[in-house]
Amino acid sequence: MRKGKQNKFKERSVASYKREVKSIDTRQGKKDPLIVLSFRDFDRNQGQSFEEWEHENLLALAITKLREICQLTVGQATAQQTIKQYTKTGFPPDSGFVHPKHVLPDVTWCSMHIQGKECVIGYFDDNIFYVVFLDKNHEFWKTKKKNT
Repeated sequence: MRKGKQNKFKERSVASYKREVKSIDTRQGKKDPLIVLSFRDFDRNQGQSFEEWEHENLLALAITKLREICQLTVGQATAQQTIKQYTKTGFPPDSGFVHPKHVLPDVTWCSMHIQGKECVIGYFDDNIFYVVFLDKNHEFWKTKKKNT
């Protein structure tokens, strides 16, 4: 070994592995966490599939919208009405869908309009938005047409 050079294979002390807290981005100061998405409860038996939405050029629009909501907190998304939370807990009474058995009965359902009547339907658990249905015909929460 050359004089003045350290052996790079020499054991390091435990203290040399410690990091300064200043160098770690801890995101402290953020009061509410941002929205995170989950497709765990996605129902493949109702609504449309991702492939159908892709074929109708809706999937890219939906993903762009979903990406945008991931920059918001739940409070921001609902205040801006990017995501509309239905006021009643439970499944809509006159729905074109059936409550999936794998989703708890007391969730507060939400919808996010993609364009026009096309919606992504799901619910929040804390800051996680669980996507359950793709609803291109607005069949989840049927409403009467206005001014007709």
